[in-house]
Amino acid sequence: MRLLLLRHGQTSANTTAALDTAAPGHPLTELGLRQAQAAAQALASEGIGHVAVSTAVRTTQTASPIAAAIGLEPVVHDGLREIAAGEFEMRNDHPAIEGFLGTIGGWLDGDLERRMPGGETGAEFLARYDEAIERVCAGGADVTLVVSHGAAIRTWVTHRASGDHAPVHEGLHNTGCIVLDGSPADGWVITSWDREPIGGAWLEDRAAPDPTGGDLDPEDDEPAQSSGS
Repeated sequence: MRLLLLRHGQTSANTTAALDTAAPGHPLTELGLRQAQAAAQALASEGIGHVAVSTAVRTTQTASPIAAAIGLEPVVHDGLREIAAGEFEMRNDHPAIEGFLGTIGGWLDGDLERRMPGGETGAEFLARYDEAIERVCAGGADVTLVVSHGAAIRTWVTHRASGDHAPVHEGLHNTGCIVLDGSPADGWVITSWDREPIGGAWLEDRAAPDPTGGDLDPEDDEPAQSSGS
C-alpha cells in the first residue's frame, strides 16, 4: 500500500505566518489554486484510488482538481486536521510561534505528554491521526492520497515511518509531498520526501514566512521559517 501525504496549497495565513489550525480555516490564495492544479498534473499517473482530506477547506480545495481528474470525490476525515494551536490560534508573533514549534519539538524529542497550551498532547495527536490513517487505509486502495497539513504530516511521519530521511529537520512547503509504502499493521517506510511544490519550484513563494512548513528543529530556539510556502 502506498500513501501520498500532500500538504495543502498556500493560504493567506501562510503568507503572514499566522497559526491557522481551526476548521474551516482560510481558503487558498490564487497561488494556492495554481499549486493545486499543478499537483493534479504531477499526480495524474500515480494510480490514486482514494482521496482523503481534513476538515479544513484548504485541503478540499487542494484535493478537488486532483480527485476530479481521476473521477473521485475527496472523503473528509476529522483526524487529519492540523495540530491544534490552542492558545496560539491565529497569532503570528514570536512567542506564539516559538511556543507552537517548541511544543512540537518536545514531541519530536519524545515528550508526548507535553500539551500544547489550550490544545492537545503529542499522544492525543498521534492517536487521532493514527485512527484517521487506519480508516483511510481500510478502503483497500493500493494508492491513497491524503491532503493534510505541514506540522501534522511531519510529526506523524517522524513517529510512524522509517527511512533515510531526517524528518525532524525537513521542511514541507505548500503542495510538498511525502510518499510512504507499507500499512498500519506492518509500519511505513519513507520512499520520497519532496519538500517543494510537486508541480514545480516555480510555484514557490520564497518571500512568505511559514512556520508550519519550515524546519521543525527542537534544538533551534528561533521560529522556523520556510524558504517557500
